[in-house]
Amino acid sequence: MIYFITEFVPKYLPFLLSGALVTLELTFCSMILGIAIGVISAIGAIAGGKVFKFVVRVYVNICRGVPLIVILLFVYFTLPEVGIRLPAFWAGVVGLSFNLGAYLSEVFRAAILAIDTGQMQAGLALGMKRTQIYRKVILPQAAVIALPTVGGYFISLLKDCALVSFISVEELLRHGNYIISATFRSMDTYMLVGLIYYIMSLGAARTITWLEVKLRPAYLRV
Repeated sequence: MIYFITEFVPKYLPFLLSGALVTLELTFCSMILGIAIGVISAIGAIAGGKVFKFVVRVYVNICRGVPLIVILLFVYFTLPEVGIRLPAFWAGVVGLSFNLGAYLSEVFRAAILAIDTGQMQAGLALGMKRTQIYRKVILPQAAVIALPTVGGYFISLLKDCALVSFISVEELLRHGNYIISATFRSMDTYMLVGLIYYIMSLGAARTITWLEVKLRPAYLRV
């Protein structure tokens, strides 16, 4: 333990933090794209045509039934066979966001359906377009309702990013594996990697709680 604190941590922490930065970049990029996919899929599942609803249902069922690692490997290794070549980082973003969007579509769909339908009718009566009503009235409220669940998925996504090490993304876990290959100190390395993941997850959880406290009163006044 003395060696871990006095020598191992000072020597390898900067290298692991550089990998943690990539993990955070991957998480935020995947979250933004995943939210966009989730919102579009949710609206389509509620107000879209039969074909769109069918496509969304198939998409959600596939992502629920296929392991995330298989989706990542498919994007990274299979898409180049049809001429679509993505850098490892962006292949990870595509795979993670595609999987996340399926789950968030159900979250946002439930949040939208929780809002009184009279608000849509009132907006239409005032001459607003459906897109305006969704953008200015429905979605802001749905976002607040969905925030705790979306926050939980954000933390899960942060930890799921470790899977992209299998497609050569230079993130936190892969940097940890480099250290193990050089030092053979797996216990020390995984302890430090786990501690960094814990700190990032705790910070994310605290931030989400703070946002919920700040935004919830505004929603309740609507």
